Amino acid sequence: MRAHKYIQKAMLIVAAVVMTSCITPRRVNYLQDMTQGSQIELENRFEAKIAPYDELSITVISPANPKLAEPFNLNATRQGGYLVDVNGDIDFPYIGKYHVAGLTRLRLQEALTEKLIQEGYISDPFVNVRFSNFKIFFIGSGRGQVITINNERCTFLEALAMLGDLDPYTRRDHIAVMREVNGRMVMRYLDPRSSDVFNDPFFMLQQNDFIITDNYNAGTVRTEISNILGIFSALASMGSLVLTFLLYRRSN
Repeated sequence: MRAHKYIQKAMLIVAAVVMTSCITPRRVNYLQDMTQGSQIELENRFEAKIAPYDELSITVISPANPKLAEPFNLNATRQGGYLVDVNGDIDFPYIGKYHVAGLTRLRLQEALTEKLIQEGYISDPFVNVRFSNFKIFFIGSGRGQVITINNERCTFLEALAMLGDLDPYTRRDHIAVMREVNGRMVMRYLDPRSSDVFNDPFFMLQQNDFIITDNYNAGTVRTEISNILGIFSALASMGSLVLTFLLYRRSN
């Protein structure tokens, strides 16, 4: 009967270990369907477009006559630079109201360069445009965080890396990306465990996107533990029957 007790104790120890580590790799590992040498063609090639309430840093340089560029850089020294108003315009020196919403950073550089030449302000302008407020906002696991992006390109996976990854109890299959689209807040759920995430239209993040996570609820954890205990209970019963049968044969 000592062997029977040892089996029961062993089963209880194993069950306790499983209960304390019920988060499986299948739930937390990223890109599980990718293998060595996997290649995925990205369908979404993203360039951030300027939108109302963006802040832009715009500097103008004239190699031949630097003084001609000085009036266009007065606002560049101010914190935040040029604020895009609700109509998608900025107030640019001499040029006045200039519509920038919908343009990429590079396209605005080209447009302002052409404008300065056409208006006769500078014959050899070099224009540099940068986003001053490309930020991603994270809400989840009882905390909030703001991620500042140094350029206009940030993927969903890059943002997760900047967050320092997620805790094991965060639902990887239910990570929301929320953004404003045509005056409405739109939310999509992304799952980084699958390579399908690369071709989701929200994989390439935009300025002022929100990443929102939630955790497995207590009911899910209880169900998992209940299922695990049921399996070990069945195994323990089978072990007891086998041991009883062996002892019976030995006694006879």
